[in-house]
Amino acid sequence: MSKEIMHHIQMKEGDVGRYVMLPGDPGRVEKIGARFDNPRVVAYNREYKTITGTLDGVPVSVTSTGIGGPSTAIAVEELFKIGADTFIRVGTCGGMQYKVKPGDVIVASAAIRAEGTSREYMPLEFPAVSDYEVLSALVDASKELNHTTHVGVVQCKDSFYGQHEPERQPVRAMLENNWQAWIQGGCLASEMESAALFVIASTLGARASSVHLCLGNQERRAKGEFDNDVTFNGEEAIDVAIEAIRKLIARDKAAGKL
Repeated sequence: MSKEIMHHIQMKEGDVGRYVMLPGDPGRVEKIGARFDNPRVVAYNREYKTITGTLDGVPVSVTSTGIGGPSTAIAVEELFKIGADTFIRVGTCGGMQYKVKPGDVIVASAAIRAEGTSREYMPLEFPAVSDYEVLSALVDASKELNHTTHVGVVQCKDSFYGQHEPERQPVRAMLENNWQAWIQGGCLASEMESAALFVIASTLGARASSVHLCLGNQERRAKGEFDNDVTFNGEEAIDVAIEAIRKLIARDKAAGKL
């Protein structure tokens, strides 16, 4: 661990717990931090806002990452250097399979590396996969909370509008062909951070997984089903992440890891 102040997140050893939740939006940090006991804002620099508190007497933190792999990578690298070793991305996603509806919870077991950040860590042949302990805690938590839960592969990209407006891109054919291939292969949803998180955690020897609230499904909308217009506030994914952290704390204590 490093006692130096990290350049981007502006924190040092002792400022965060081992367990860190990673939303993209700094505004979501307040929602998550409000669930902690004795929460305090530790730092806010650029897109990186952090609140630290406790759950069941154990220090935990939440740090926003901004959008996409590059800023997520910086957060994870610097958090790991100051003592964090268990990460849960808490985010939103767009459904790809017809069965995935707005309001459903997606727990990512693995991610398609259709982004650039993870390629600077490992060759593309290396899979982006969740840590089993964190994954199982998220799955158990979501089911216990009675959410409609899907567990499987998500797709990670660098371009939001490459997905949503492929018809105006010069590489339209590639984007549309890949999208249909991923759907045919069973990919559940699309988002932008899990692939980088999973690969970087693997290289660091850390644990990571992710949970997402589905906000819409463009495949359902294309068939004339406008349930995409339903509005959600993201609390469902937060509920799951908080309960999963509690489970990990209890399991780590029982295994002598805490």
